[in-house]
Amino acid sequence: MSKTKRYDKDFKIMLVELMLSGQRAEDLGKEYGVHPASIRSWKRTYLSNRESFTGSGTPSLTPEQKEIKALKKQLRNAEIERDILKKAVSIFSKSDN
Repeated sequence: MSKTKRYDKDFKIMLVELMLSGQRAEDLGKEYGVHPASIRSWKRTYLSNRESFTGSGTPSLTPEQKEIKALKKQLRNAEIERDILKKAVSIFSKSDN
């Protein structure tokens, strides 16, 4: 069984902001019991997209990103259906001869 620690969003943001204010990840890690690499990773994620920083490692999507994801899924499904129909047509056209 994994003993991975989970930290909430507010805790992560607090550590990131402390790091941005000039404190070192190593010092924060010792003080709060978090590995410095985790804090640096949270900082990278936070700086790349503050609005969608969920703190859980999976950024939330903007409405546009959600729409793009849904459209890509629909396109994939349509392509699969098309390929199946192409195969069916080729099978039935062979049996006509």
